[in-house]
Amino acid sequence: MNSFSSINPLAFPARYAESGFQHADEAILVTDKHHCIVAANPRFMELTGKPLDALIGETLEAAGLEGRWHIDRPRFLAELENGGRARAEVHWRDARGHERPGLLSARRVREPSREPYQVLVLTDLACLAVPGGVPSSTREVYFDSLTGLPNQQLVTQLIEESIRHARHSDGQLAVCALDIDHFKHHNDQLGRQLGDLLLATFAKRITHLMGGDDVVARVGGDEFVLLLHGVSGDALYQQLLEAIEKPLVLQGHSVRLTASLGVTCFPDDSVEGDVLLRHATQAMYRAKQRGRNTFHRFDPNQDRELQVRQERRTRLAEGLELGELRLHYQPQVDLFDGSVVGVEALVRWQHPEDGLLAPGAFLSVVTGSHLEQELGEWVLEAALKQITEWQGIGIDLPVHVNISPPHLLSDTFVAGLEALLARYPNVSPSRLKLEILESTAIHDVQQALATMRRCQAMGIDFAIDDFGTGFSSLTHLRQLPVDLIKIDQSFVRDMLSDPDDLAIVESVIFMANRFKRPMLAEGVETLAHARALVKLGCCLAQGYGIARPMPADALPDWLAEWPHRHEWRVLSMQMSASG
Repeated sequence: MNSFSSINPLAFPARYAESGFQHADEAILVTDKHHCIVAANPRFMELTGKPLDALIGETLEAAGLEGRWHIDRPRFLAELENGGRARAEVHWRDARGHERPGLLSARRVREPSREPYQVLVLTDLACLAVPGGVPSSTREVYFDSLTGLPNQQLVTQLIEESIRHARHSDGQLAVCALDIDHFKHHNDQLGRQLGDLLLATFAKRITHLMGGDDVVARVGGDEFVLLLHGVSGDALYQQLLEAIEKPLVLQGHSVRLTASLGVTCFPDDSVEGDVLLRHATQAMYRAKQRGRNTFHRFDPNQDRELQVRQERRTRLAEGLELGELRLHYQPQVDLFDGSVVGVEALVRWQHPEDGLLAPGAFLSVVTGSHLEQELGEWVLEAALKQITEWQGIGIDLPVHVNISPPHLLSDTFVAGLEALLARYPNVSPSRLKLEILESTAIHDVQQALATMRRCQAMGIDFAIDDFGTGFSSLTHLRQLPVDLIKIDQSFVRDMLSDPDDLAIVESVIFMANRFKRPMLAEGVETLAHARALVKLGCCLAQGYGIARPMPADALPDWLAEWPHRHEWRVLSMQMSASG
């Protein structure tokens, strides 16, 4: 007997719908407006052991659903009729008469010129939630004891089932990770008993906000997962957060909660269920970083970029461990007398496959990671070691080293620097100059100030690098005890052809003079740059016109050659004569 033989008024609109009904892995029932069964698929008959003629025209109880329900049947049917969807945790009887746990999801269907009917899906939780499909009647395997919601084990399985269904039906699925903001604070204020009541009440609220076939699960203390069958727009997530904000009243206490929500959608994020859940959780933490009480959508493209970034970071850490990093040095000169006043240490990566890499090719992956401090410590030690070697052959020049703000602000910076200097006792601290990028944010100026003062007490000077590129130039000049201002090369390079860049260079020089700070211009590429800078009052310089960054072993030859660079020697002579 065909399972559709008795539902002529409910005839499905296409043959593929009937085929899907017949071959679905889930057990499906169709009921009429009076909630009497009018159709059952083979999977339902297989699970319950009831033939179709024993089901047609009967109620849900006759279908083996007479066992315990998590909510009572009248409420289930009322939700279905009024809201169009309903879901209940049920206990049903299988073909052998054994009671088993299940999840019954229902949707009311209304079509033009036809009476409404319901489609109900029964999920066998006993086989779904236990590895290997071994049945179990232990409720705690699948549900959270406090809220009665599915737990992480069950919701992970339900996500996998939903993904398979979405693939077969070209459907969509949204997985949301939800975390209550500052829950520990509320729990500490209320006490454990009221805190548990708060969680249970909160769980009921978000469950009532969901559709009948959507799933709410509790996967941790104050962490929930929402499984939405069908992807909705951002308005739904915003409405959810606004509904959560409404006060909850617990035994005379009014509690206002907010939540952070992370969302990822299948098939846009086409991964397995556990990964889908992890992506939703990543998005939830991103929502917290954005200030909480908001939602954030997971971006698969951005995630791939982050994975590539992490792979590069891991490879750089290996390169640091394997000794693949190098320091190159760029000389700094006094244009007035032609003397060499120091060198700047610039990191390079001697990659075994890609060759010598400039900082722009790899330093970006260091920012914000533990490598930022590790690399800074490596550069400091490499510079001190190089100063020692140069002193052994009669070269005694200060070396400028760039320090990132996180490294400078770390609690171990000064102690680490003192330990390094102790390992190189022949190096005077005055030979080490530390540079801070002006364009980077120093979030704790007072701590930076204290650290810099301690370093200066040891004899180490500080410079502000790339001055003029950030928004805090004057603040840094006023608050930080810097000994040198370095004018950013982007302004110096084009100052001869761009009036705006020239005006910036003039302004920086004016500020440096007013604050009585020496200055050095980067990006000096020609004699014309040098002449213009000297006329403006800046005599210290570095740039490609003087020398490109070079390996340490090339510096002695450059130092021997520099005094014989006729054009630069003439410039210094002219400056001396005019002075």
